[in-house]
Amino acid sequence: MEVVVLIGLQASGKTSFYQQRFAATHLHLSKDLWKHNRQFKQQKQLREALEKGQSVVIDNTNPTVQDRAGILQQARNAGASTTGYYFQSKLETCLERNRKRERVVPEVGVRATSSKLQLPSLQEGFDRLFYVQLQAGTFIVSPWEKP
Repeated sequence: MEVVVLIGLQASGKTSFYQQRFAATHLHLSKDLWKHNRQFKQQKQLREALEKGQSVVIDNTNPTVQDRAGILQQARNAGASTTGYYFQSKLETCLERNRKRERVVPEVGVRATSSKLQLPSLQEGFDRLFYVQLQAGTFIVSPWEKP
């Protein structure tokens, strides 16, 4: 059982990465799926999935250590392994991709996420960490190295 935490700006490729890599094996949990009580609903669904022994992907921006802490704690409490994928991207590239999306995130929201984005670390409780880059429509995944 695994909890995967995707970390990165809006329009950095997180949901597409989930669809390519995990859709067949992991439950998709994203606050974007609900209009109200999003944090509560995600925590509840994560808890229920872990109780069933189901692997999940948390597909949010998860920009800060604090944003990730509750997810990692729930995973540890359930005995799940934890993997983080940090989506390396430039703000301007994400803003351009965002403009082309069906559901556009307001630019101020993308910029706000960028301003508080903190690199993840193994000290947070991840068992594994990876960098992800989107190059010409292909995801390049590299092992985490301390920046």
